[in-house]
Amino acid sequence: MAAALSPVHHVVIFPHMAQGHTIPLLDISKALSNRGLKVTIITTPSNAPFISSRTNKHPNITLSIIPFPKVPDLPQGCENTADLPSMALFATFIEATKKMKQPFEDVLRNMIDDGCPPICVISDFFLGWTLESCHLFDIPRIVSHGMGVFAMVICKSPSLHVPSVKDLSLLDPIDFSELKFPFTLNKGDIPEVLLTGDHVRLVMELAEADVNSWGVIVNSFEEIEGEYVGALESNYFNEAKSYCVGPLLLYDQLDQELDASYIKWLDKYVESNESGSVIYVSFGTQTHLSNDQMDEIAFGLEMAGHPFIWVVRSKTWAPPDGWTKRVKEEGLVVYDWVEQRSILAHPSIGGFLSHCGWNSVLESLANGVPLLTWPMLDISEQALNAKLVTMGFGAGLVVPKRDVGGEKITTIDRGVICERVKELMGGAKGRKVKERAQELGRLACHAVEKGGSRKKLDELIERLTNKNM
Repeated sequence: MAAALSPVHHVVIFPHMAQGHTIPLLDISKALSNRGLKVTIITTPSNAPFISSRTNKHPNITLSIIPFPKVPDLPQGCENTADLPSMALFATFIEATKKMKQPFEDVLRNMIDDGCPPICVISDFFLGWTLESCHLFDIPRIVSHGMGVFAMVICKSPSLHVPSVKDLSLLDPIDFSELKFPFTLNKGDIPEVLLTGDHVRLVMELAEADVNSWGVIVNSFEEIEGEYVGALESNYFNEAKSYCVGPLLLYDQLDQELDASYIKWLDKYVESNESGSVIYVSFGTQTHLSNDQMDEIAFGLEMAGHPFIWVVRSKTWAPPDGWTKRVKEEGLVVYDWVEQRSILAHPSIGGFLSHCGWNSVLESLANGVPLLTWPMLDISEQALNAKLVTMGFGAGLVVPKRDVGGEKITTIDRGVICERVKELMGGAKGRKVKERAQELGRLACHAVEKGGSRKKLDELIERLTNKNM
């Protein structure tokens, strides 16, 4: 048993098959690997190439590939939420992952038999069934949500589950008597899935596995969300602790120049002394916008008159006649996958029009880039993130999504988009939020280098390795 002569602490990481949930767990894999721990990432065949491309320079990280189950309701080969034809199939996708339980347990059993048992499994909130597997082998399960502390506290609040909330209109405030915030939250800010009851059984099942986990790892830092940590931990059993170790992207600083055409395009604005003049526009991998809305964004960006780089994921939209020619010098539309972190780290970027997924928020703020917030998915916490960024942190402006009566505006007009982009990129409010974003960027770097996040990562490793001596 050679392994016994040279014991190496071993961590298993099991991301949910969605880019926004996977990427932070790849970052934590690298952070642990850099500390000398062995890391095994569990994934499926079609997700493996992306994960491998992000981790192949780290010899301590290996992949263990298990099959994604074939389910009649899901398209053939659908192994990632980005492949879902509609988010209406999301619950079906989550249910399908439960069929991975046996192969996952076989992997754990083989590790133990080979003399390399994991000191913990870090698994996604949506893979709640992994808790039972971890209990079977007496391995601590640490849960990862892909959300910040504030959003998690709100989603777990008992104030959401009183009958009167259902009767409120979207603009009515919710009374979080047990929590103190510097701003008001309305019913419209809350993820629909927590209020509608369509997937109550699934949500309750996942929540139960969550609160019974050994600990929770959070891609955030106490310097900005520390005031909510106590409230988060109060939801967990067995004195489980939360570990704010982010922004996780800062553990994986880009160590090489990215040779991409869009980076070269951005370079020209630095060369002509126009640093901070470009707005980056992206709405994540799961947003589906109508062609009409895409047209309004196109015209709004053109009217605003600021250089822009816009990542388009639509397979049906084509730019309006003549638009591409008119914006050719000052606008770049990219239809492929981009390295968003490289774009946000580029000195020519001065703002980010974003759906406010938590990864995008952190990537923007860690680089000192203010946000123009436009939350898209009602089933996610994007609206909560947007409110935290704008009214909590003071590091962004809002694209208004509701009319005076509180009703959702189905298509945001080009004039509104133009006005908001101009304010962010050149107005007095824009200058103020930019200064704040830059301040938060400095705090983020300090947190990871020698502040709260570094200490929390040290504490987590210390607790796990001592438990397993």
